[in-house]
Amino acid sequence: MAATGARSWRDYALLLALACCWSSTYPLTKLALPTIPPITFISARSLIAAAFLFAILWMRGIKVPTDARAWKLFATQQLINSTFPFLIITWSQQYVPASNTVVLASTTPIFAFLITSLITRHEPATLLKLAGAILGLAGTVAIVGLDALRGFGSEIIAEIAILLATISFACATIFGLRLSEYDAMVVAAGSLLFGGLVLLPPSLIIDQPWTLQPTATAIVATIVMGIVSSALGLMLFYVCLGRLGTLTTNAQGYLRIPIGVGLSVLLLGESVPSNLALGLLLVMAGVAAMTVPAEKFKLR
Repeated sequence: MAATGARSWRDYALLLALACCWSSTYPLTKLALPTIPPITFISARSLIAAAFLFAILWMRGIKVPTDARAWKLFATQQLINSTFPFLIITWSQQYVPASNTVVLASTTPIFAFLITSLITRHEPATLLKLAGAILGLAGTVAIVGLDALRGFGSEIIAEIAILLATISFACATIFGLRLSEYDAMVVAAGSLLFGGLVLLPPSLIIDQPWTLQPTATAIVATIVMGIVSSALGLMLFYVCLGRLGTLTTNAQGYLRIPIGVGLSVLLLGESVPSNLALGLLLVMAGVAAMTVPAEKFKLR
């Protein structure tokens, strides 16, 4: 069960920190992929992240569980939260424009709401949270532009694949609650190690990384993404799950949109979307509805 009780500003600061860590994924990936193929890139960043976290665990004197049950949980969580959805989205992006991908991937909070409301019922799924999810999605559409909607349906198989990936993300936020008995850093380290090792053989066979000539920019981007997006981001994800629950943690998905746009403008020189202000307003309204406890809205 998700943690209950009063929330402090620190909880929401953690949510914002998580959004910042994961917002760097898009621009860093754009910098790395021109000279590092997707499978090798994902495997490398996962192994770098795992090495970083295991080093910290060793310095903190925290032992990693060795029982089969723990590693089965780590493996399952990594498959549904990273390996499967990231590979699916990477494949789909060959056929679906980036703007469409952003909109489709932003449906994760809605799927999390539906799964929580209709199936698991592990926490209250209020209409306020559903309204927040819809507002956040509307803000995402406003930011990427209404033109993005016109392309839907042209690559239906790839678009369905992205939706399957977002459903996988939603399931991962719910399944992740089963890992609350472990230290968040331990879960992140174990999951990332498994994910990196699973993709290592395909990387060696398909990409033959020893033949690659990655640029210095690509190498730095991979290292930074491994430490910031993967290691710190995944650790914060499990902390937020334990402190805020499934639906509120999913709200960071909308915060990542304006933050990611800002990073893309700074790092990649991309243009500022014309509807950024409107989209940001809708996103913040949606995040507020999904994160602020319902009793705060009641008249006294």
